[in-house]
Amino acid sequence: MAVRAVRGATQLEEDSREHMLERVAEMVTDAMEANGLGVDDFISVVFTATSDLVSEFPAYAARQLGFGEVPLMCARELEIEGSMPRVVRMLAHVETDLPRAEVTHVYLHGAARLRTDLTRTRARQDERPGG
Repeated sequence: MAVRAVRGATQLEEDSREHMLERVAEMVTDAMEANGLGVDDFISVVFTATSDLVSEFPAYAARQLGFGEVPLMCARELEIEGSMPRVVRMLAHVETDLPRAEVTHVYLHGAARLRTDLTRTRARQDERPGG
């Protein structure tokens, strides 16, 4: 079994605790589903948030999903002029049999614009007719 990195990002509409927990849980759950992962497959997760998000720790959403024994850490995203506001990013280290090229990274909502080269995004899936 190999160790792989799974990336993700989501953009919030507003800085509220409930919205933070909802969007981060969605990002983590989508990454798990897209890669066939369970909580026990996670080695560690680093979350970053832009400085305009202060309502809750992103890691708390993962704790609510059962990540009680997985090391989690939160950090501030760099403040670069013109960067996207209200974004939470995730870098998860996992054990998986997936080859690196088959790992699916999850970028949701406005954050889908960050890495269209890297991932299938919710924005692209939603743009399909009937999707």
